[in-house]
Amino acid sequence: MTDNNAHDKLIYDWQTHGPEELPAPRHKVMLDDETLRDGLQCPSVTDPPLDKKIELIHCMDSLGINSADIGLPGAGEVAREHIKALATEMVGLNITPNVACRTVVSDIEPVVEMSQEVGTPIEVCAFIGSSPIRAYTEGWNLERMVNNVQNSIRFAKQNGLPVMFVTEDTMRATPEILTTLYGAAIDEGADRLCLCDTVGNATPQAVRNLVRWMRTFVQEREAEVGLDWHGHRDRGLGLVNTLAALSAGVERAHACALGIGERAGNTEMDLLIVNLHLLGWIDRDLTALGEYVRLASNAVGRPVRDEYSVFGKDAFETGTGVHAAAVIKAFRKGDDWLANRVYSGVPADDFGLEQKISVGPMSGKSNVIWFLEKRGIEPTEERIAAVLDRAKHSDRLLTEEEVLSSAN
Repeated sequence: MTDNNAHDKLIYDWQTHGPEELPAPRHKVMLDDETLRDGLQCPSVTDPPLDKKIELIHCMDSLGINSADIGLPGAGEVAREHIKALATEMVGLNITPNVACRTVVSDIEPVVEMSQEVGTPIEVCAFIGSSPIRAYTEGWNLERMVNNVQNSIRFAKQNGLPVMFVTEDTMRATPEILTTLYGAAIDEGADRLCLCDTVGNATPQAVRNLVRWMRTFVQEREAEVGLDWHGHRDRGLGLVNTLAALSAGVERAHACALGIGERAGNTEMDLLIVNLHLLGWIDRDLTALGEYVRLASNAVGRPVRDEYSVFGKDAFETGTGVHAAAVIKAFRKGDDWLANRVYSGVPADDFGLEQKISVGPMSGKSNVIWFLEKRGIEPTEERIAAVLDRAKHSDRLLTEEEVLSSAN
């Protein structure tokens, strides 16, 4: 049995030796789940039936996710029916509802009605494109954009709704445009401001620069507003950009289960939570996180890739002799902590998962011995040799049935 006091000496952490590029947030990290709105804009997923959405909402709540975007009222009657049902289901839960609306009063009117019927406020996420390229394409001028922001937010606040003002494509907007739009939103009483990397073109440094600019702007306005971050994965940087935003001062991050969303998708909520845990930025029981991934996968019809980080079938499985031998030695020491870290950057047991030793063409005797012992079969030399002979002539890992039939 390894002395637990010695564990800290077994892994050197380069993050703590050098300039601090990703300091921990000075505030509580909040999460907004976009799976049931922005995530469903993914071209290759299906819109789940209401019962599956409700099941997923309860799982989000159990994971401590603070809020969820439950739809776009402007998408039609079915969308509004689901929003109302989900908001009703969320009464009494810790997770709170929000919805996406264009910065037009007609989009917000049904939210006022639904909030009154449900008996709880539904946060309005009022969005408008903010980049010069978007305005040029749409034929918008800044005066018209400001007018839309003012009228929509004023209407929502007059009707008692919390408002997050969202600037789409914030990362490609000028400080002058953002100053004007955010200033109008603050003047009308917006509760939160959301920065967006809508087309996924940002780098972590660009995110830090934007968030720092935003914090200075808010402080100079002496505004009491919360800051959100919403990022996409077009360059594969969605997750690291979200961590950079939180580190730089954003309080609430948006993400979707499995990273689903338009084009290359959004920041992965499940992997964001994994990294927040490993960085020590959140502290909660995450053994249900795998269930969240499973529910979301089934609900939207998106299979989890075998090699997907942490939650894919291959994430904690090995048939390689050297790797498996190290894991097995750790288990034989009776040290689960060691076994879950000697060949893993992510401890499987933190998330209700486990290491899996398999047998294949790159396996050694230790794989076979462990495999058989775990199933109550004596690993005789004859059995080990028979299994290895079959494995060495295979072009893949053997199934459990193939290993057991070889050992008989």
